[in-house]
Amino acid sequence: MTLFSIARKNIRKNFTNYFIYFASMIFSIVIYFTFVSLKYDDTIQLATEGSNKISSVFSGASVVLMIFVAIFIWYSNAFFTRKRKKEVGLYSLLGVRKKQIGRMLFYENFIMGIIALLIGIALGSVLSKFFVAVLMKVMGYDAIASFSVSSEAIINTITVFLIITFINSLQGYRLIYRFKLIELFRADQESEKEPKTSWITAILSVTLIGFGYWLTLQNIFESAIWRKVGIMATPLLILLTVILGTYLLFGVFSVTLLKRLRNHKKSYWNGINVIGISQLLYRMKGNARTLTIIAVLSATTLTSVGTAYSLYYNNRSTVEKVNPNSMMFIATDRHLTKQVEDLISKHPDHEVLYHRTIPVIQMDVNTGELDDGSNERTYTVMSNREFNQLSQLQGKDDVISLQAQEAILLDPFYLEGISPQYVGKRLPLKAKGGEETITIKDRKDYNVLNLQTVFSTIVVSDELFVRLQQEANQESLVAYAISQEDQAKQLTKEIQAILPEKARFASFYQDYAQGLETSGLLIFMGGFLGLVFLAATGSIIYFKQLTEAHADKGRYEILYKIGVRKKEIKKTIAKQVLFIFALPLLAGIAHSAVALTPLSRMLQMNLVVPVVICMAIYTCMYAAYYFLTVHAYYKIVTKTKS
Repeated sequence: MTLFSIARKNIRKNFTNYFIYFASMIFSIVIYFTFVSLKYDDTIQLATEGSNKISSVFSGASVVLMIFVAIFIWYSNAFFTRKRKKEVGLYSLLGVRKKQIGRMLFYENFIMGIIALLIGIALGSVLSKFFVAVLMKVMGYDAIASFSVSSEAIINTITVFLIITFINSLQGYRLIYRFKLIELFRADQESEKEPKTSWITAILSVTLIGFGYWLTLQNIFESAIWRKVGIMATPLLILLTVILGTYLLFGVFSVTLLKRLRNHKKSYWNGINVIGISQLLYRMKGNARTLTIIAVLSATTLTSVGTAYSLYYNNRSTVEKVNPNSMMFIATDRHLTKQVEDLISKHPDHEVLYHRTIPVIQMDVNTGELDDGSNERTYTVMSNREFNQLSQLQGKDDVISLQAQEAILLDPFYLEGISPQYVGKRLPLKAKGGEETITIKDRKDYNVLNLQTVFSTIVVSDELFVRLQQEANQESLVAYAISQEDQAKQLTKEIQAILPEKARFASFYQDYAQGLETSGLLIFMGGFLGLVFLAATGSIIYFKQLTEAHADKGRYEILYKIGVRKKEIKKTIAKQVLFIFALPLLAGIAHSAVALTPLSRMLQMNLVVPVVICMAIYTCMYAAYYFLTVHAYYKIVTKTKS
């Protein structure tokens, strides 16, 4: 029997233990191959007209994915290496030479890597059409994906994963040379000392996390500490305090709590809680680094996916803020305006909900009082009456009443701490006959005019507007609201073709489609990368728990011999594993929720619904790993007695 055939036999016999690692590796290859394939896909190239942005995004994501997958496979293999130290030591004890053992381990890793690579590419090829269709859908394209397999993607994937597999296999080969025989046999007994804890360190862990949260929730533009530490250095300080605090929380705070629980005799001696609590107590410190990595990965995944999905979810409301009318342009020519009207009437799919011509004035305004300087900006001025009528047509229940020199400023992107304090300020409007000074009575967080057509908008009283018309050039804005404005691709194209650039045509569809394309691409990539991160985090805990299950097997055998029922053993295992799974998940959710709060403030979006949806999906998928782990753990510790 050759070493190669022994390696194949070992994989076959231990396939159950390898399954999650093997499945995660295949999943990673499928995702990587998909990303590389999408970069070269003809349907995407055609639909996006060869967009360099999409190609660069996929290239960048592929590099991130490649680095992460390499680290994940290396990390996962380390668990198997530790688990197999005893077996390797036995081979050595039986007289098998180190070189032969090393080659056998190398073959095992390499065979698994090659099989995973073949299955991953095959699955990726089959699923590529589906993934292209999903991407087209979320980006708002109607293109139908055709089946094709990119040879460039296959070569790229094979090259990358052969290198990763080769390096990973070398790690197994080196195992026999890195440790002495006695160390290989004692591998399972490592980190079995009761950890020391202190309340001071435990409190410090909570303080560090609390300080990081407090810094995150500060208003970046008003906070004194952000100004003092710096915009670039403060995020690093937040990361440092939160990660260190999380590490201490798992390694010290949780152990301190478990020790307190152990002192509570009633619950400690209830059933076989003594086993579960003791095992957690002895191992929490050793698991702290792994749990911290999982918490950080979970927080990163939830934050990035939550942000991407929030942008996608809020795309329509964001575009409605920028384009409150389906279409708007400056009436530069009476005949062109009529042509646009005829074009719209020729599209029966788009019913005209309202059509307004709005007189406005473009005026220079000295904004020195707003900017603490002597700047001059152009504003679009409209009358009180036109504002109320347009606002009512747009369904806004907001009627204003201005007198004499009173005015209202419309700023849909107002940010507390950044935008000027408008209310009460006096602004001089430059007219031909001199200046008209207005007083800002109020500010509205929306506009009734499309922002690409007009400048920042000021609403003045009707009598002042009539006076200003005599002293400045008046323009007419044409506004339309149509049904199915998000489907108006053809109509938008036709209108764009006849209007000159100076008409500043702005349509809901243009921005909606652009936003859908960008946010759709982000959610697609964020979702896929998030799935890989989830597979990695779930697998890491799974491997870790299975390694511990093999070490705990003897203890559970003794329990079974003294009459403890299997049902009770399973209940204890479920509680013990739940503790390990729940801690990093809860920490990850908390970190992510805090990180998204200032983002929500800056984007002026309510992220609660999309973020809660992301967290719920993530938790459900994460829970699947929990149940798989409990089942596998239970099978390992009860295998000999079943």
